Amino acid sequence: MSLTREAIRAVAAHRRIARVIWAAFVAGAGACSGEATDPRQSTVATVAADIAQAAAALTGQDAPLADDYAQGHYVGFDTHTYPGTATMRAWKNAPGAPYSWVGYYLPSPCHANASWTGKRDTLQGMGWGLAVVYVGQQTWGKTPRRLAPSVQAALRRHTRCSTNFVGATEGAANADEAVLRASNEGFQKGMIVFLDLERMEQVPPAMRDYYRAWVSRMIATGQYRPGIYTHQHNAQQIFSDVRDAFAAAGDTEAPRFWIAGGRDFDEGRAPQDVGSRSPACGRV
Repeated sequence: MSLTREAIRAVAAHRRIARVIWAAFVAGAGACSGEATDPRQSTVATVAADIAQAAAALTGQDAPLADDYAQGHYVGFDTHTYPGTATMRAWKNAPGAPYSWVGYYLPSPCHANASWTGKRDTLQGMGWGLAVVYVGQQTWGKTPRRLAPSVQAALRRHTRCSTNFVGATEGAANADEAVLRASNEGFQKGMIVFLDLERMEQVPPAMRDYYRAWVSRMIATGQYRPGIYTHQHNAQQIFSDVRDAFAAAGDTEAPRFWIAGGRDFDEGRAPQDVGSRSPACGRV
């Protein structure tokens, strides 16, 4: 891609970007769903894509990133900490900058950082599409333990994020918090909120109970649509569990999944090439 000096300095100043993602967007929709925020295709990026395709044709080269953009695939990224308004404007408006959407992190149990809070209007005003992320409880390679109520209460006084909180009761409570946080940020009803589940070698039963309860509670509240942000290593099992939770709730829609890939990222590949075709709608 071709960026201005301002954008290059912005990139250099914010090396905490975790992932750059291709996602297939429906026209007028956000991350993988008609209920999500409008990604609003950038005029600057569209012109840049056209130029890149023309230049590639003249030189006999390929322009996969530009081709995918023109065909309705949009580039986005997510990063732990809000990069700053000037940086976000530079990434959106710099000539040739391909970004159309960004992950928007709600304060959550395992993401205490609140730097994205209050930025929705600002980002949408710039034309950014927003994929809302809620980082729930994680296993971090450990097996959740059942703690006595007094022990768990003591642990909660020190942290909101612990493997030992993982379970169905916590999943339902975290869903209620995700709804409240998204509502407080002004996100429209029906938008997808993605539950971030980090990579696990094996998914413990308590974690399965946790995310199924989170999904079921999200459906029951009727405010926002539940989505899952997970690694391809776990995607098939989690998708099967979540699909069952949808069915049990009488919801006939396919669950929305944002799937993190492996080490073979290529911006020229389609999101579905992540390797989990049935649940896939995104790729890292």
